[in-house]
Amino acid sequence: MTSSDREARLADVFVALADALRPEHDVIDTLDTLVQAATRFTAAVDAGIVLADADGALHVMASTSERAAELEEEQLGTTEGPCLEAFHGGAVVESTDLAETDRWPGFTRTALERGFRAVHATPLRHRDRTLGAINLFAKEPGPFSDNDIAVVQALADVATLGLVFSETLREQNDIAAQLQRALNSRVVIEQAKGVLAERQNISVDKAFTLLRAHARRTGAKLRDVAHGVVSTTTTL
Repeated sequence: MTSSDREARLADVFVALADALRPEHDVIDTLDTLVQAATRFTAAVDAGIVLADADGALHVMASTSERAAELEEEQLGTTEGPCLEAFHGGAVVESTDLAETDRWPGFTRTALERGFRAVHATPLRHRDRTLGAINLFAKEPGPFSDNDIAVVQALADVATLGLVFSETLREQNDIAAQLQRALNSRVVIEQAKGVLAERQNISVDKAFTLLRAHARRTGAKLRDVAHGVVSTTTTL
């Protein structure tokens, strides 16, 4: 990919993230766009996002793979890890070599077992409020480049603005309800991944790729495609 091609494709991603400002936007679609872009335009091989509900409890809302989702869940279960630190501290958290740190024993053990050596967590912040965090995972030890860090920060900023300033949130002023709808959407998507994986005898990650591709090809929301698969009204 040439530099100009990369810039053009990155611009397309920013346009897609800005779509979150529309009243009918879907939170899950926005977050999925964010994690996919994070791995497409940085050295990360996987990424995951957690968002906080009205009580401050974090939930895994999007990931690029099952292993990334499991690792995010590991953080929430053990209450330790870079995403949690980034969320609570409101600042970037990074480990350039997980094999050389004892900072988060449970998280680190699981991350290494899944082939990750470096991690970079960026909070989703607007002013003095932190909504969640995005985690980048790399196979090789070493710091993410300044360019990678700038890209993921820009992506996170645009996505955060979309979450904060969407018409839905402005009109309803009910972030808890918005998050609950997003959580419900994620449940349906997880069900659809399982159904599709069993139906076609493929991996869960491959099933998710098919769901996402169909949604983008048809212009449908990811949750609607997932609902169609679960209810057998959509065939992929």
